[in-house]
Amino acid sequence: MPTRTLGIVIDGATGRLGTTQHLKALLAMRAEGGLALANGDRLMPEPMLLGRDPQKLAALAGRSGGLRWSTDRDACLADPAIDLYFDATATGGRPERARAAFAAGKHVYLEKPVAENLDDALSLARAAEHAGRKGGVVQDKLFLPGLKKLRRLYDAAFFGRVLTVRLEFRWWVFDGELAPAQRPSWNYKKATGGGLVLDMFAHWRYIFDRLLGPIKAVSCRHMTALPTRRDETGKRYDVDVEDHAFAMFELEGGALAQVGASWANRVKRDDLLEIQVDGTLGSAVAGLHRCFVQPAVATPRPFFSPEQPQAMDFHGQWQEIPDIEPFENGYRAGWELFLRHVVEDSPFPAPLIEGAKSVQLAEACYRSHRERRWVDLPKLRI
Repeated sequence: MPTRTLGIVIDGATGRLGTTQHLKALLAMRAEGGLALANGDRLMPEPMLLGRDPQKLAALAGRSGGLRWSTDRDACLADPAIDLYFDATATGGRPERARAAFAAGKHVYLEKPVAENLDDALSLARAAEHAGRKGGVVQDKLFLPGLKKLRRLYDAAFFGRVLTVRLEFRWWVFDGELAPAQRPSWNYKKATGGGLVLDMFAHWRYIFDRLLGPIKAVSCRHMTALPTRRDETGKRYDVDVEDHAFAMFELEGGALAQVGASWANRVKRDDLLEIQVDGTLGSAVAGLHRCFVQPAVATPRPFFSPEQPQAMDFHGQWQEIPDIEPFENGYRAGWELFLRHVVEDSPFPAPLIEGAKSVQLAEACYRSHRERRWVDLPKLRI
């Protein structure tokens, strides 16, 4: 069967996401002989590694089968063998990099958030249309096993009328004093596009829009829990963005959602991510991989006694949804959808206007915090 090649430059290839998720997904496709297309052809991705450190790039290229690499973004964009630009670098400067790629005639796939403000995010969607190129944003969390199980419950009308949603994603990111931080230092600097709301609420927007219910309005408060940290070299720096946030979402249809997100909270839950949906006919609690349900007919009647400890085992009263189908890596699933979108013009659920919606939510959260009030989310148009 014929094999087609597609040149892909990975900007930020030596970063955590670039190496461990996106490059890994593309290399897996290559190892399997390429991506199977609808007409029977195979699409072979040809990654080119782009970054700032020649030594790291050369080492990664060698470990990855002798891939091409470069420290010159302009040269990569001018290369006729490159068809697609992918950005996994720091958020700051992403719109400029993406617009340059569109201007060079490349398709563009971006990590979230696509921009630091809504005007820039919308400009990218317009740039894609103007250039006649494909543009998309990563929405990897939708492919998590726990969330796919939760989606099946919605499709089966398990919940009845949804009443409330609770989403928790809070964990402890070390400040560099006792142990190295698990997140890069740019996440904690405004100048490089850092901030928990801008970074994490991008996930919450597409999870709610695609899974839990569109967000109508938001109320948010945030804070900086750890004001100083040490960077990758051990140098202490001031944190000038938030690392801890709570929000309330009003969903279309009237349900309320409470959202907790933090990089300064120790975990005492079953998983880092936990989503609970309560409805008239049943409830579910989903994590990254597992999902538990409790239908109305099996809901217990708990008691409260000031004199005796609680005797009920609440955890044991929930039933786990079994794994009935294989689940693939969410980053690879997104790549497969976008590559088919590029070469076959097949539908893609996360065009750049979806990335703009995530930035819109972040801006609304920041505005709500400043003005201490609810902020509506109007529908966006390019």
